[in-house]
This record gives sequence, C-alpha cells and structure tokens, in this order.
Amino acid sequence: MQAMVDALHREMELSRGFIEPPIDTVYFGGGTPSLLSTHSIEGLMRALAERYPIAEDAEVTLEANPDDIFPERLDAWKASGINRLSIGVQSFREEDLRWMNRAHDAAQAREAILLARGAGFGHDSIDLIYGTPGLTDADWERNIRTAIELGCPHLSCYALTVEPRTALAASGVYVDPEAQARQFLLGAEWLTLAGYEHYEISNFALPGHRSRHNSSYWQGMPYLGLGPSAHSFDGRVRRWNVSNNALYLQSIAAGAVPYEEEVLTPVQRLNEYIMTSLRTMEGLDLEKIASTWGESVRVILERKAGAYEARARMVDARMILTPEGKLFADGIAADLFFEDI
Repeated sequence: MQAMVDALHREMELSRGFIEPPIDTVYFGGGTPSLLSTHSIEGLMRALAERYPIAEDAEVTLEANPDDIFPERLDAWKASGINRLSIGVQSFREEDLRWMNRAHDAAQAREAILLARGAGFGHDSIDLIYGTPGLTDADWERNIRTAIELGCPHLSCYALTVEPRTALAASGVYVDPEAQARQFLLGAEWLTLAGYEHYEISNFALPGHRSRHNSSYWQGMPYLGLGPSAHSFDGRVRRWNVSNNALYLQSIAAGAVPYEEEVLTPVQRLNEYIMTSLRTMEGLDLEKIASTWGESVRVILERKAGAYEARARMVDARMILTPEGKLFADGIAADLFFEDI
C-alpha cells in the first residue's frame, strides 16, 4: 500500500502541467481509498495542493465503505480537505448485502450516513444497485424510500452487471433485463416525485447537490487521473495508464508514467459529445453542435433525431431523452454517430 501511495506522489510530479490550475474537483475512487490511512490521505492532499493549486470551493470526494466510517476517521478526512463522501451502501436489505458479500450490514449503512452528516459532510452520496436476483419492485422501493427518509442528497443507482470471466458469471447468476428496465423507471419516478433531479442516467440529486466532478466528465472538461488504469483528458488528447499494479510501480520508479494515448479527431470529439450529452437531463445542444462542428452537422442530427420522437423531445434546440428513452441511450447515441464530417 505504501509503495502505491509513494508512486502516486511521484506521478503527480511527473504529470505536472497536464491540466491548468486551479483544480475545481478531486475524487479519490476507483477502488476502496477509505482503506488508506488518514496520514496517507492527508499527505496526498498536501502534495496535490503544492503541485496543482486547489480552488477554495473545490469539491473533494472520497469513496468509502460503510464499515470504514468511524467518527475519528471522519474528523481526519474533514481536516485533510475531504468535503464529500461517496458511500458504497449498495442496499439497505440484509439479503442483498449477504448475497453481494459486503462487509457491512444494513444498520451500519444507516449509521454511516448519519455519522457522515453529523461530521459535516452535507453533500454525501450513496450507491444503490437494482436488478439483482430476488429483488422485487417492493424491495427496491423500500431501498429508495430509506435513502429519501435518511435525507441522502445524492444517489447513484446502477443496474447489476454480470461481467464475463468473473466469479459472478461463473455462479450462473441470471439478470432479468425486463425487471431491470422496470426498476430503473420506477426508481426514477419515485425520486423525481421526492424532488430529486434525474440529472444523468444513473444519478439523482436534490437541487444544489449534483456531483461537480462527474458532471465535468459529461461536459468534456479536462481532467488528470493518477494511478493504475486512471484516464486523463486535456481537451484534445486522451490517455490511460497501464492497469497492472506491478508494471505501474516499476515504470513510475524508473521516472516514466506508463500510459497509452490517442489524439481525438473532430469527429471523435463530436461523437463523444453526442454520447455524454444524451445521458444528461440538459440533453444534446444543437446550437452547440452548429457553433462547434458546423450547421450542416446540426441539420443531419435534427433529421436523424426525428426517428426518435417517441423516446426524445426537443426543448429549446436540445434533444432530451424521455425516461423510457434513457433505457436506449447507448443505441440512440450510436445511431446518431458520424463516420466523418
């Protein structure tokens, strides 16, 4: 663990200048960073501030499991500059947590949320998973209602995905796509009625509580990723670090960040914008399309969009997917993609 922390410090130095300061958001994620000692997190935050000045109002998020959340750690995280937690609750239902082999139980999940709020983390987020075997619509509603009653200002709701060549796939778990689609729509309905903005396909927030960090990805903003598998983007070049921990550590020790990269062409940037914007509640902005890629591209997109009148609506020159349309977001985006411009 210490070798990895040391390598992150070194990569910060090696990557200095990749993006322009000040830094508006910081996100500790992609694993279980709450396992790090508070001393390590404090050191990483200090090093970041030295190399990339952090804005005074920056959003600084730490992913944490409920069983890693204690009053002493919360105080130390807060003192280091962490001001938002993303808590991996997954479910408030004991059967689900046992099936997922989670280390926490439902009581710990509730307690973690309340402890975080008591420590001053007012923008915390939780993850919930739907479409799992045995999860009825009534069970899913109880999960959503519990989150609402606990006053969670932000929820990320994900459908269970069974990846090939994993223990889950080998166990023969069956995922019912119709049940997942139904629970997606039900969850969106319940949360919208409770005052949450469905601001991105998997994300819901009370007004003023959107994830600024994740929103920057969907808006195509530059970002720097540190660590194995981390991705970075400067507005033109996208790069990704090697995923193997040992190779990453070896390369960093030799003074080189081990990454591959691609320079995005105008048509690749256009297609990425189509894909990411359709995931958001603001939708695909045709005026931005015209000003950035040309009026002819806008005309073609408007014509193609006409085929999706049942799954999208036009509002102020924006193509916005309906709740049902969000179920087909990837396919609709792929159909709107350009091969050349």
